[in-house]
Amino acid sequence: MIGGRDPVGEIADGAGCEPVGIPVLLAEEATNMGMFINTNVAALNAQRNLGVTGGKMSKALEQLSSGLRINRAADDAAGLAISEKMRSQIRGMQMGLRNAQDGVSMIQTAEGALNETHAILQRMRELTVQAGSTILSTSDRTMVGEELLTLRNELDNIASRSRFNGLNLLTGALSVTTPDVIGNIVAGGTATVAIDVSKADAGTKYIVTNAAGSDVTVTNDTTKVSQTITASAMAATIGDTQVLNFDALGVKLTATNTVAVVITAANVAGGLVHAGINTAAGDGNATFRVGSEITDNVSVGFNDLRSSALGGAGTELDVLVADNTAVGSTTLADSLLGALDTAISEVSTQRAKLGAAQNQMESAIASVAVSVENLSASESRIRDADIAMVSSELVTRQIMQQAGVSVLAQANQSPQAVLELLQ
Repeated sequence: MIGGRDPVGEIADGAGCEPVGIPVLLAEEATNMGMFINTNVAALNAQRNLGVTGGKMSKALEQLSSGLRINRAADDAAGLAISEKMRSQIRGMQMGLRNAQDGVSMIQTAEGALNETHAILQRMRELTVQAGSTILSTSDRTMVGEELLTLRNELDNIASRSRFNGLNLLTGALSVTTPDVIGNIVAGGTATVAIDVSKADAGTKYIVTNAAGSDVTVTNDTTKVSQTITASAMAATIGDTQVLNFDALGVKLTATNTVAVVITAANVAGGLVHAGINTAAGDGNATFRVGSEITDNVSVGFNDLRSSALGGAGTELDVLVADNTAVGSTTLADSLLGALDTAISEVSTQRAKLGAAQNQMESAIASVAVSVENLSASESRIRDADIAMVSSELVTRQIMQQAGVSVLAQANQSPQAVLELLQ
């Protein structure tokens, strides 16, 4: 009561007025706050943002665990395409580096053999100069001839022993080809034969014979060295193969069944009989792929450096030093001296070519290694994850996730306040 009047009563007594109290105010405030029970919009909003935060946190964890920014095409389609192209180039160059290193090893193997070849030729020349004097007796010349013959044989032995990965380096066997191909096996044309002469002598004819039964003999028509292998029967299966490897001669024959019939051992052996296998001298080059492209090749030439190829045309060492009478007279000694000078020059030329090829290989190794380093750095910038940045992102998302969970909990509790309106 104020001044003897009741304000509440005056309001209550006014026309068209209803009593105003606390419950009416609460109801109005609740309406403005949007307290709905069927649809909790605040909770849905919090849940949506929480899902977004969880997805980004999962992506950050994936990047940290893999170390890559791009783990799938969806992460960066263009970046993935570029990085994959770079990866192909990098891996090709890395293999090219290994190829070039193999080339250097191959050259070093040949160089070691040629060093000994040079030493032998110098000793042979020394003996030939000695035999140029008329004071030597016949027996003396015979002894000098014996040593010359031994040294000449060792030249051939060195050439035969100089192998790299099964390839003869100094016999001219690299890139040996054969224009002559054995036809079908006689028994109904039921099999074909492939010829491998990659380890055979160049410019040589090999005779294939079948004397009796299932034995197959291959003979070097020049040296008359032969090797015999017994053939086996072939099963009635298309694609069944049989390999006759005449390893002593460097010739390999592979028969393949083309019809589902049994081929007896005698028919296999008889069908291999041929006039001969003629090998042609190749260029003697060994090619190494030192990069990732088909044009990134380095060729290394290896000549035939046996006694039969040294000394010049018509004055080969194997002819001049065929026995212990090579320096039986001063005239013979003079002829041999000229041939040895030519042989020394031929070996020196071969060593110079190998030295230049080795320098080329080493330059290729250095340049390719730099390219691999630069391309790897470029690919890393495209595909690798920035660990510091991703770690910071992960911490941020973890904090946001914790806050989102808390907000979602509060949003889920807000409908409970509506119950107070019902009390």
